[in-house]
Amino acid sequence: MQNNILIVGGKGLVGGTINRILQERQVQASIFIGTRNPKNNSKELLIDVNTPSTFESITANKIDLIVLAVNDSHNNILLFAQKHGIDYVDITKPTPALVDALQLVDDKTKLNSRIVFGSGWMGGIVPGLVFSKDIDKDAITTVRLMVYYSIKDKAGESSAHFMAENVAVPFVNYVNKETVEVLHFLDSEQYSFSFGLGKREVYNFDTPDLYILNQKEGIDTVKVKMTYNSKLVTSLLGWMQRLSIFKRMSLSARRKVFGGSGAGDVSVFEVLVDHKGGKTGIALESRRGQAELTALSAVLHVEKLLSNTHEAGKYFAHQLYETGEVLTLLNAYPSITIKHLS
Repeated sequence: MQNNILIVGGKGLVGGTINRILQERQVQASIFIGTRNPKNNSKELLIDVNTPSTFESITANKIDLIVLAVNDSHNNILLFAQKHGIDYVDITKPTPALVDALQLVDDKTKLNSRIVFGSGWMGGIVPGLVFSKDIDKDAITTVRLMVYYSIKDKAGESSAHFMAENVAVPFVNYVNKETVEVLHFLDSEQYSFSFGLGKREVYNFDTPDLYILNQKEGIDTVKVKMTYNSKLVTSLLGWMQRLSIFKRMSLSARRKVFGGSGAGDVSVFEVLVDHKGGKTGIALESRRGQAELTALSAVLHVEKLLSNTHEAGKYFAHQLYETGEVLTLLNAYPSITIKHLS
């Protein structure tokens, strides 16, 4: 059983929250923080993802499991974990980076540890909710993810930078087995959210769940739409996209548009599943916001690895769980409320 867990980026918003939740739930574990600015603390290790020479402290401290909570654009931590047989959980990657990382750990790669990609909305838990009901996967025809995002919620720098860098770049939706290129904040439609949020305009949004559910799980149609809590902000972003304003803005200007972070607010998303027998869905509210929910998801993935029931190999996060298990674990967390949609 692993005892030594390293959180790379453990001083960031999500990484710090992972640390807090792990300390509360896994008191037997020895948790280390990987940071570029360690204090005089034996549990803080100098780790710079762009400087592999700093990784010597990982083996020196006999780390059994690494949680990546910071952008590692060159996949240096992944390659190090793979080479040294260290379990690895990554919750950081947007779709293009996830595809690149998967090519480094293809089906021909011999692995001596568990490599887990928890990329996706809120730490990769959406596919686990899609498959939470006892429905034959081959019977699922359409999955839609509807996201309510509050500009008052705490937000990490990496997500803001991703939006700034990719808001004017086409991404792929999957419709009836065909790929359809779309842009963020276009193709609006009305959607009524649960938890008293009411009807909102929702727009195209890219998350790795699109790729995972279509390309890896074979679901014909997968779409993601999102709205901000501010109807004005949502409409303004749609207007800017329609007029190609984002294309003409500098990267620094786009970062200012998406770089705000509040003091904290609720986070809500809904997973809608159409299958040959009908329709079903799940609505989830995290009263402590997206950072808490993302961190909790990472901790749940870690706990599945700590159970030592999985062999060495490559996993998407939802593949760690039995049917309905993700739903049960989330439902047990005090700040989460789940509703079943018919």
